Amino acid sequence: MYRFFPTVQKFLLHTGIIRHDGSKRNFHIGWLAPGKSLDGLKQHLREKWGFGNHFIAWTYDEQVLSWRKLVSFQNQYHISVFADGEICGHYEFTPEAHPIEHLEEKGEREAKAEFIQFLGDFVTIDRYISFLPIDLNPFNSEPEITFDYKKQTEENQKKFNEPR
Repeated sequence: MYRFFPTVQKFLLHTGIIRHDGSKRNFHIGWLAPGKSLDGLKQHLREKWGFGNHFIAWTYDEQVLSWRKLVSFQNQYHISVFADGEICGHYEFTPEAHPIEHLEEKGEREAKAEFIQFLGDFVTIDRYISFLPIDLNPFNSEPEITFDYKKQTEENQKKFNEPR
């Protein structure tokens, strides 16, 4: 799917079947806290919460980070950080499970409380402007996070069989 998704996405955009506004920033969470770095945030999100690069996600103007945390094959948390330090994020369908709905941004919902927990002291609700460099080659970042269906099925089966 990863091989074909960008081509399909470009075709759907070009034909007008779907639209994408690269300037919008939905689901504001806060700002990168003073004294915190983008590299530190990335390390925190990867090591503590299992976030990682998702190269097929929509890109937005001045976006410096676009990562996801898979919850299941069906759903994910998606976080975006912008050059001015603004952090946005939402809960949504994965493009693997629901490609058209994902492209149309159906099923997206606010998840500020969850992101506040994920971000910890890396986020402030007070407006704090940063000047973060834009990565001109985002494909050279950390490896893609994928969903291990077999492992998740085994974990779910164990939970299901546990005495209540």
